[in-house]
Amino acid sequence: MDAALGAPEKMADRADELTPMMRQYFELCDTYDDSLVLFQVGDFYEAFCDAAERVSRLCEITLTKREDSTGQYPMAGIPIDNAESYIETLLDAGYRVAVADQVQDPEETTGVVDRAVTRIVTPGTLTEDELLRTDDNNFVACLAAGEGAYGLALLDVSTGDFYATSADRESAIADELGRFGPAEAIVGPDAPTDPFDAECMVTPYDQAVFELDAARDMVASYFGSPENLLATDVEIRACGALLDYAEYTRGAEGDEDGQRGRLDYLNHLTRYDPREYMLLDAVALESLELFERRAVHGRAGATLIDVLDETACALGSRELKDWLRRPLVERDRIEARHDAVAELTGDVRTRERLHDLLRDVYDVERLISRVSRGRANARDLRSLKATLDVVPDIKAAMADCECDRLRALRADLDDLAEVRTLVGRAIRDEPPIEVTEGGVIKEGYDAELDDLRETERSGKAWIDSLERQERERTGIDSLKVGHNSVHGYYIEVTNANLDAVPDDYTRRQTLKNSERFYTPELKAREDEIIQAEQRADDLEYRLFKEVRATVAAESERVQSLAETLATLDVLVSLAEVAAKHDYAQPEFVDEPKATHVEGGRHPVVERTQESFVPNDTHLGADDFFAVITGPNMSGKSTYMRQVALIQLMAQAGSFVPAAAAELSLVDRVFTRVGASDDIAGGKSTFMVEMTELADILDNATERSLVLLDEVGRGTSTTDGLAIARAVTEYVHDELGARTLFATHHHELTAAADSLDGVFNLHFAADQRGDVSATEASGGSSAGSSGGDVVFDHEIRPGPAAASYGVEVASEAGVPEAVVERSRELLAEEPVEEESAHEGTNRTNGHDPSTVQANGEAPGGADGTGNSDEPYADLAATIREQNLATTTPLEALSLLQQLQEQVEE
Repeated sequence: MDAALGAPEKMADRADELTPMMRQYFELCDTYDDSLVLFQVGDFYEAFCDAAERVSRLCEITLTKREDSTGQYPMAGIPIDNAESYIETLLDAGYRVAVADQVQDPEETTGVVDRAVTRIVTPGTLTEDELLRTDDNNFVACLAAGEGAYGLALLDVSTGDFYATSADRESAIADELGRFGPAEAIVGPDAPTDPFDAECMVTPYDQAVFELDAARDMVASYFGSPENLLATDVEIRACGALLDYAEYTRGAEGDEDGQRGRLDYLNHLTRYDPREYMLLDAVALESLELFERRAVHGRAGATLIDVLDETACALGSRELKDWLRRPLVERDRIEARHDAVAELTGDVRTRERLHDLLRDVYDVERLISRVSRGRANARDLRSLKATLDVVPDIKAAMADCECDRLRALRADLDDLAEVRTLVGRAIRDEPPIEVTEGGVIKEGYDAELDDLRETERSGKAWIDSLERQERERTGIDSLKVGHNSVHGYYIEVTNANLDAVPDDYTRRQTLKNSERFYTPELKAREDEIIQAEQRADDLEYRLFKEVRATVAAESERVQSLAETLATLDVLVSLAEVAAKHDYAQPEFVDEPKATHVEGGRHPVVERTQESFVPNDTHLGADDFFAVITGPNMSGKSTYMRQVALIQLMAQAGSFVPAAAAELSLVDRVFTRVGASDDIAGGKSTFMVEMTELADILDNATERSLVLLDEVGRGTSTTDGLAIARAVTEYVHDELGARTLFATHHHELTAAADSLDGVFNLHFAADQRGDVSATEASGGSSAGSSGGDVVFDHEIRPGPAAASYGVEVASEAGVPEAVVERSRELLAEEPVEEESAHEGTNRTNGHDPSTVQANGEAPGGADGTGNSDEPYADLAATIREQNLATTTPLEALSLLQQLQEQVEE
């Protein structure tokens, strides 16, 4: 976002010379210098000078000029009726937009019309349906730092969802930000910006509002004593600053005194501990493809939310995403969800009835926020009533539900009968969008309004009969009675009949072929109609605002109802998916590290393939670390992800794609899966891999589930194998986490012989045609010399016999000449010798057995007969290490030091 968007200095210097309107514009630009000001002039929002050029370029509208006595100003305007689409474009370009509306009626004002910023539109504080692109939450975050801790607050202004937490590590805050994905953030003094995603707009905010006393007062004004809600001072500071920012973005919206508006619909502040939920950081969310899938060849595939979301309303869809982002770790709560899903799965009639009824539920969470902010129209109130009308039917459909969770939800269903009655009595069934021009309030609701409308109707009925009466009185058959917004009611007579015009006609307007007149009686009726019409419109608007305010006062009850309906919708959706796709109810057991799955399937992949091969998984205290080998394309990554997704779904409250599942609780899922780099951040694929690996080794516990895929492949074979072996030992010895480790380092399978709890699994493949001598003799081979490979995608005990890399290359379309040469080279490879030396370093071309005692290859340090002193120092560093006492973590640290020496 541009740093300076306020009035140019030269304009500030000559403020006394500007016209009142232009002075008003530049004063607003100065006040809101972090935003692009859109300034109402009649039916348009205008921008001037530099801002006009930006708006013109970004929104692709014509750049014009305004000229007055003080000079010419570039100008660009967007129509108010279609402003949201242009504002969206400006938001996408990285701007905040301050909307300055006319707050006086031009017809009642002498001189320049007052304008005030009524709202500041930012990516994280959107409330307009036209700008909120999805039903998902749209969070703005606030990060405060101090006392060795970080406080994080997150608010969805459109729904009122408000969360707070804290952590003593920056990485833990990054995990929470990855979970919630805020669109915007403000940060306090000394707060880092690194944890935020690149797509999040991050801005330092007024330091004063982060002061503890100011923040405490702000939180107390909404929720009472913050010490009763929040655990630390840094959480109070984050919440207070975020509330201040939310009020700031409201501008003077809806306030008669022009002051910043409160968010009166904020009724709950939820303080949570991240340990209350299974932790899924940004890496895990991306690797497991819960909500987004990276496009392959320009096409994005399905995600977990795609296959689980059978929700009927926006409330449920948003709630389901939250359940998947934050799976539970409390067994009783999880099993309560499972019991509800089980009952709904078995009761088809109730499930389908509830699903049909929930389709009639509007997004009342966002609706009540608009009501409370004074931005809801009459149609919004009718939508609320339509939702309340269906609540008794939902309650009746649940009359026979037996499980505790469903019975509790039924008891919580509040149809807000008084609100239903009020809206039903007051608001017309199909009201207009505009609430200031009448047609909103029902007849019979207010006697004074009914009298005014009757006066208006009778006056118009009299005018409707006037044309017939005047034709009879004057004898002019072509006489017409009409109306327009400029001249009001008139009697029109053509020029040919002007001689027959009575003396009581007064000329009102002259046209080319006719004259328009009025009579004293017509003028009196017109005044009566206009006065009644205006008084009725004003009274209707006043009555509507009273109804809206009465509904707003029940915002807490409406939000509670929304939460109940959302939960019910998710449970019905999960039951629908379970019934449709043959999911099983998982059982949680006390056995440590238990993951026992019979016939497990990947929930997304099975939907996209004609056939899917189910596989079992058995992990426990005695066998908790599986080394998985097998060819590329055989299904290793899919298998590992399906195990993680089954665990995640079970703890979220869903049934799982399996014949049966017995699980123990997991506190966190870690993934080191797939290759990626961060070129902009200066990180190679291997560095990204090592960074993710370091996070796992630092934070995993014995209650975690760890997925590792091809660790160490971004470096030489020898280095990669060393890292893979060291990681295996460290996870086994220090962490004890249940782990699935897919690798092409076949030497790693030997860990099963020396480490208790480590065992081998492999995906087999059948090869048709020629086979290598090694494979035929039952030995281990990194490939084969010919024939087609057929994968059966079935996991089996033990290590794989081969990797079939050449065959996969052939199947992928690599030129045959390259494939054949690969087979020739593979046939020449000294397999047994490689195995003996735990892998030849193919990166530098040397077999480790040929390295001399002084660390140099034959003929010199570089193998060419040339001495190379830096590499001699490197060899000396290696010789000094006592490998017998080096821990796996120290080995990784040493490897990093060696790499740095090589780079130097």
